[in-house]
Amino acid sequence: MLDLDTLRLEAGEGRIDTVLLAMVDMQGRLQGKRLTAEHFLDEVVEHDAEGCNYLLAVDVEMNPVEGYAMASWERGYGDFVFKPDLDTLRRVPWQEGTALVMCDLEWEDGTPVVASPRQILRRQIERLAERGLTAMAGTELEFMVFNDTYEAAWRKGYKELDPANLYNVDYSLLGTSRVEPLLRRIRNDMSGAGLVVEDAKGECNFGQHEINFRFDRALAAADGHAIYKNGAKEISADLGYALTFMPKFDEREGSSCHIHLSLKGEDGSPVFAAGEGHGFSPMFESFLQGQISGMRELTLLFAPNINSYKRYTPGSFAPTKVAWGRDNRTCALRVVGHGPSLRAENRVPGGDVNPYLALAAMIAAGIHGMDNGLSLEEEHSGSAYETDKPRVPPTLREARDLFVESSMAREAFGDEVVEHYTNMARVEIEAFEAAVTDWERYRNFERL
Repeated sequence: MLDLDTLRLEAGEGRIDTVLLAMVDMQGRLQGKRLTAEHFLDEVVEHDAEGCNYLLAVDVEMNPVEGYAMASWERGYGDFVFKPDLDTLRRVPWQEGTALVMCDLEWEDGTPVVASPRQILRRQIERLAERGLTAMAGTELEFMVFNDTYEAAWRKGYKELDPANLYNVDYSLLGTSRVEPLLRRIRNDMSGAGLVVEDAKGECNFGQHEINFRFDRALAAADGHAIYKNGAKEISADLGYALTFMPKFDEREGSSCHIHLSLKGEDGSPVFAAGEGHGFSPMFESFLQGQISGMRELTLLFAPNINSYKRYTPGSFAPTKVAWGRDNRTCALRVVGHGPSLRAENRVPGGDVNPYLALAAMIAAGIHGMDNGLSLEEEHSGSAYETDKPRVPPTLREARDLFVESSMAREAFGDEVVEHYTNMARVEIEAFEAAVTDWERYRNFERL
């Protein structure tokens, strides 16, 4: 991590010449500008910068689309303000002479862009602070590695790619050694960017791996997630690999993003545990029931794309039912740890999740549970795939419909945010329904 004095010193001595000014878009991606360090220090630190407001009104391919209140052709696609959060200033070891700072988005009059992901999470953190609480979070991203460059994968139409491992390497030290040069580079460079790396391990699908980081305050955890995801792709490209966080690349195991969340009180002490051993505090019981009650309504913020829903298959370690269990990987919510480490793990998100939106949704659901003193339903034992509990929404369309009608979402986020992300889902659904897939060609070309 850097402070301004250190940046000025290193810029003056020629060790840092570029500052990445980054905001997070609806898809959880870093967007922004590359500034000279001199311009950043002399102008942007004091006066901020600007960027086109279409950045929160486009689809995945950066096409401007209709339906967003904040930006349109009729409104002229003006600017919003990039306001650097100097607490996030850090080195970018995988790019020579480069630093990075995350930005909050404001309008010209200084009011926040409330539908921006970072602001959505900030608002839920503020709601927790009003109750004397702080959220601590960790995200676990899985990804798949291929021995193809991104450009080669594109030219192949993403067919017949060469996975970095040809068999299941879950926990395998032998199998993961095949890609250790890449994993080691990512681990070390992320440490150099101020993230606290804990471990790397293999996963089930061919070429599938996971790198985990120490938990942090919710906003810092989300920032770290976005920086790591962007950086891992850049590092893999530099080494000649292609790395994807796509939730479901093929019919084998998908790539998840399990999110761990706990709360601390005003004195910094954990508030979820009670007594010795594995006891739950009343606050944790209500918090956990809030997750259960809000899961279906808020799934859109955990699973934002068409492909997200392909993960939810029985027997795949991805959840299909809204249930909770202690250390039970078949449930949508898994309770892990004990004492100070007691926490909830949300297993619904995939590798495509926007961490700011998902953490905001978990906090909002937890506040709903605590404010209403919800009583925790009984734990589910055994396979949740076989239970008659409510189903995780199986499609983006169903998740969108539940979100737009959710009183919990509107109370927590406001109408503007709900309408904004409902429109994002509409855009993706319409784009998918207009596409002709390979599945249709193989199934229909000759036989129909």
